[in-house]
This record gives sequence, structure tokens and C-alpha cells, in this order.
Amino acid sequence: LHSEGRFDAMMGLGGSGGSSLLSAAMQALPIGVPKLMVSTLACGDTRSFIGGHDIMMMYPVVDIAGINSISEKVFANAGNAIAGMAKGVRATEPRESRPVIGASQFGVTTQCVNAARERLESLGYEVLVFHSAGTGGRSMEALIRDGLIDGVLDVTTTELADEMIGGIHNAGPDRLEAAGARGIPQVVSVGALDMCDFGPKGTVPERFAKRKLYAHNPNVTLMRTTPEENRKLGQLISRKLNAANGPVELFIPLGGVSSIDLPGKPFHDPEADQALFKELRETIDSNVVRVKEFGSDINDPAFGQAMADALHTLMGQH
Repeated sequence: LHSEGRFDAMMGLGGSGGSSLLSAAMQALPIGVPKLMVSTLACGDTRSFIGGHDIMMMYPVVDIAGINSISEKVFANAGNAIAGMAKGVRATEPRESRPVIGASQFGVTTQCVNAARERLESLGYEVLVFHSAGTGGRSMEALIRDGLIDGVLDVTTTELADEMIGGIHNAGPDRLEAAGARGIPQVVSVGALDMCDFGPKGTVPERFAKRKLYAHNPNVTLMRTTPEENRKLGQLISRKLNAANGPVELFIPLGGVSSIDLPGKPFHDPEADQALFKELRETIDSNVVRVKEFGSDINDPAFGQAMADALHTLMGQH
């Protein structure tokens, strides 16, 4: 800790109580300040401790109960690790400053985000891409709140479906709110709202056994959202975007919201998509949000480029 109150790094050591207390303090520090939590809970579900921040966790093997032949090795490694990170931060040269854009992506919206990212980078922006698997959305929202993101290209809002339905890739109830609260420009779409995510097929809750399921890979099972769920998602998106304090545009791809929501693909369901689009048209406040509809699917490169151009225009007006 420097005399002016600035930390070079922070390290914590504890069990469940200590980990909860210290990780909360780490989450309050800016992104980029090295953070290392040595915790007996590091081998389990660490989402509440990390919370979308850049916190490193180390498992101590034995409990935090004095120094012994095992813990002295682990603690020494932890001390060396945090010291190395602190020295590395001091030695890092500052990068050339460019406006920073946060973009959300899933495997089924990658082509759209690639096209948008390339356009934005050619216009002089730095683009941070976040994987919309729960932690990605939490991280993006945290960086927005911390003032480290200047504009948002929220292509893939699928985490809202997981939060509402009970999937594993939810990013919490505050998803899609930070940009509006800060008043920074955002261009939003409905990427991958055709799906809710679960783990291996055997982990899908029994109540969803008769739903349309698709094995994305051995560890991820996708469930197609229904017309009623899409209506509720439309209402949710409208509520969040209508409350924004800054410029907002909503892009709707009428030809499909993901790479598997196309004719002949597993999640092609025009009725479900139209329920989403109709609800958005009826509930969006046109005084706050500008809506643009395209006949293409979301992964048409022209769609991604149009989103990028719209965000560039908003950034110039902001």
C-alpha cells in the first residue's frame, strides 16, 4: 500500500468466512489490480467469490490451520505469485488510449460479432469480446460500471433467457442495465434468445424433459425457448432499455436470432421468434430506443456491420 492509498496488489487467505469477506473487498478494486485469494473453497463453485472480476483463486490443499510441510509450500507459492504480479503491473507500459467497446458473443452469433468487431477496429476502437456464458455478461457489466467501457455492442443477450428460465449461463438480474445506468451509447440485439443452456443432457431438469433439446457438445445442452418465454423476454428487454439514460438502438434480425435458428436447423421456430419481435415492437418506448429491423438473420455480415456503424454514429454524437 502506497502513502497515497493506492494498492499494487491484494492477497487473501481464508476458509468460507474469510473468502467471502476478502473476495468482496477484491471485487471493489479496479480491474487490473492483481488479486489472489487462497481459499479452501477454490475447488468448488467460485462464482460468488469472483463475481465477474479478475480474481485468481488458489486451493491450499490443506485447511488454513497453521503452517505445516504442505501449507508452507502453497503459501510461499502464493506470496511469490502476488509479488510477481505486482512487479509486473509496475513494469507494464501504458497502451495507446482508444475508445473501448464491449461486445457480447456466443458460438451461435460469432459471425455477427466478428463482422462488427472488424468494422469497429477499422474505425479506431478497441473491442473487448465477452462470452455470454454468465461470467462473461457479469464481467462486461462490471467493467461498464467501473467506467472502463465507453460503448456497448450487446449482440448476444441470451443470458437473460437463462436468468428467467433457470439455465446455467445466467448473468444475474442486472444484466443489460449498466450501460443504460451510466448513459453510454449501446446498440443491442436479440442474439441467441432462441435458447436456454444446461450442462450435459442428464442434468436438464425433469420439468423440461419434453422440451426441444439440442446437444451443442457433450457438456452443453441447449433448450429452445417457447413463444410465451419469448414474449416475456421481449417485455424484459423493453423494460431495461426503456430505462436507459443514454442513446440506445435495438437491432432485430427477422431471419433468425442464431446460427441454429434458420430453416432446416434445430431451433428454427418462426412462431417463437415472432412472439419476441411483436412484444418488442409493442413495448419499446420509441422516445428512448430506436428500433431497426432487418430481413436477414443475425449472422449476415451486413447485419453486424450495420450494428457497428450505428454504434460509431452514437459514439460520435455522445
